[in-house]
Amino acid sequence: MGIGDYGDKGMNSTHILIVEDEIIFAADLKGTLESYGYIVDSVVTGEAAIAHAKEQRPDLVVMDILLGGKIDGIQAAEMIRTTCNIPVIYLTAYADDTILNRARITEPYGYILKPFF
Repeated sequence: MGIGDYGDKGMNSTHILIVEDEIIFAADLKGTLESYGYIVDSVVTGEAAIAHAKEQRPDLVVMDILLGGKIDGIQAAEMIRTTCNIPVIYLTAYADDTILNRARITEPYGYILKPFF
């Protein structure tokens, strides 16, 4: 099934956590996903993402790599994967080899480069 293949928008209970410190981008993505019937929360730091994942157990995390706070998205994704076993998709504007190699170690479900709209 694709992102829009759920028919009745009220029937989808998939919970997605967006971790993005660009507030306008996060709000736009949240609105788009909600229009497909997903339950969406968003946070702006890696620390908040870990706490939210542990408490709310979303089905998927969409994670930016460069975030404000003490840890970046790669560190947060690793913690979420090892403590909660929740899949992470990276959504970022950064794709240099060093970042890709660090991100690859966390075994993400995907890596999407911005801008993608």
